Amino acid sequence: MAVSYVAVVAVAVSLLLLLLVSWKRWRQGRAKWHVIIVVLGDVGRSPRMQYHALSFLKSGFSVTLLGFCNSRPYDELLQNNRIQIVSLTELQKLPVGPYIFQYGVKVVFQSVHLLWKLICREPAAYIFLQNPPGLPAIAVCWFVGCLCGSKLVIDWHNYGYSIMGLVHGPSHGLVVLAKWYEKLCGRLSHLNLCVTNSMREDLAENWGIKAVTVYDKPASFFKETPLDLQHQLFMKLGCTYSAFKARSEPVDPATERSAFTERDAQSGLVTHLRGRPALLVSSTSWTEDEDFSILLAALEKFEQLILDGESLPSLVCVITGKGPLKEYYSGLISQKCFQHIQVCTPWLEAEDYPLLLGSADLGVCLHKSSSGLDLPMKVVDMFGCCLPVCAVSFRCLHELVKHEENGLVFKDSEELAAQLQMLFSKFPDPAGKLSQFRKNLRESEQLRWDESWKQTVLPLVMET
Repeated sequence: MAVSYVAVVAVAVSLLLLLLVSWKRWRQGRAKWHVIIVVLGDVGRSPRMQYHALSFLKSGFSVTLLGFCNSRPYDELLQNNRIQIVSLTELQKLPVGPYIFQYGVKVVFQSVHLLWKLICREPAAYIFLQNPPGLPAIAVCWFVGCLCGSKLVIDWHNYGYSIMGLVHGPSHGLVVLAKWYEKLCGRLSHLNLCVTNSMREDLAENWGIKAVTVYDKPASFFKETPLDLQHQLFMKLGCTYSAFKARSEPVDPATERSAFTERDAQSGLVTHLRGRPALLVSSTSWTEDEDFSILLAALEKFEQLILDGESLPSLVCVITGKGPLKEYYSGLISQKCFQHIQVCTPWLEAEDYPLLLGSADLGVCLHKSSSGLDLPMKVVDMFGCCLPVCAVSFRCLHELVKHEENGLVFKDSEELAAQLQMLFSKFPDPAGKLSQFRKNLRESEQLRWDESWKQTVLPLVMET
């Protein structure tokens, strides 16, 4: 009797082990070509992680993308049936309690919520995490990876603690805690990517983390915009923003005219207007690491030069983006009494942003890295559109902007105003500095994101 009982138990245990092994192999087979990408932020405003998702899809993977869905992602993602976009709930600011209490509640909520969302997903070979923000996402993703057999990959865009330090100061208790957490948990990852060689060196020397540099590269849709598409964009934006509307009516009422272009009623030919304003573009997330008072002061100096009789064009300055300081700077802009400069701050549809960059005459970047180790993706996109850039100087900017080659680097509003004067003198001048920078960008044959990703990220994923 006892022998038969033992035999039954042995058979049951063997069957159970066989089922577990089969289940594990089934999960591993399903997971091998599945990747989970986590963005503890707005997916629509996280282009690099969207690019990762698209590249995985093109390489045969299925993708689950988790993040806040406040802005519309790229249509190419929305139209692909091998990606699932999972919306995370963003906890709004609590109306009561001190800041530390509110932050603690937010971290606990995000930890539980993210853990639940990840556990409910299909098994994945990799969990790709954008950092920052990494608190509490790094620890949660690592824990889920341990449970489900997924490997954690951290894509270091910057240091989260350094961004917190802009608001609270570097010695604030929360900032010190965030740095300790980021340094400790960052070592738990299986693979690390970063955006600059300077960051790669800093991670190795000061954090003990080995990372691979994957530079931001423009997607294929960032390119120079044909003149007829420029005209369509200007006419569309002119319906909402007066800066794009024609300054005068055409002789022929059937002729379409914007502030920059006009379409002949008979031939349909689009041409630039004579004496048109120059189009200056900047994009921003309106955060503490971008000081737009520098640009506003430079524009005031530029305006004064025009009033003093300098041969300079009027300007339309378009500043795109969303963020916490937009209302503050919009108030400053509304106080300016420009006569030859118009400033507008639209939020553009995803498909219109590349068209605008490809239509502009000059880009301006006010991004100052909180860590000094990341590069502004907006400049990458501008270069993809062969748009010359004036960028404020910081530690590793030289890895992207080559002074006097593809743009100019400035330190303050005085230098920026002088650069605007030099670049727009005799505008539009085909032999001028602005045209030379654009020519250099055209001839540089920049590597695009897809090609770069296949050369750097895909081999790392397939090897491990």
